[in-house]
Amino acid sequence: MAELNNDALTVYLAYAEDATRQHYKSLQVRPDTTLYEALSQAGWLTQFAALAAWCEEMAEVATPMAKRWHVGVYAKKQPLSYRLQPFDRIEVYRSLSADPMSQRKNKSRS
Repeated sequence: MAELNNDALTVYLAYAEDATRQHYKSLQVRPDTTLYEALSQAGWLTQFAALAAWCEEMAEVATPMAKRWHVGVYAKKQPLSYRLQPFDRIEVYRSLSADPMSQRKNKSRS
């Protein structure tokens, strides 16, 4: 990997793998780095096989799909081709095990 110059951007990554395992990382990237490239540079595509498989499947998708999208920046779903800005917070979303509305209904009936 080539050295970064003084124009490097700082971005942050966050991933709550499950209720007990959260991952956070700050990363220096070149200007014009994509969301996908940052995930790769952070090592997360080798560390998390499911994320890597999802990224491979969605690499060419230009418009995030509602329930099937697993990455974003500051809680807004973004395509993998999104160009990062200084201090962006990349978030990896895990799939929900149950629909939140159903959970609330079930809880209120208890």
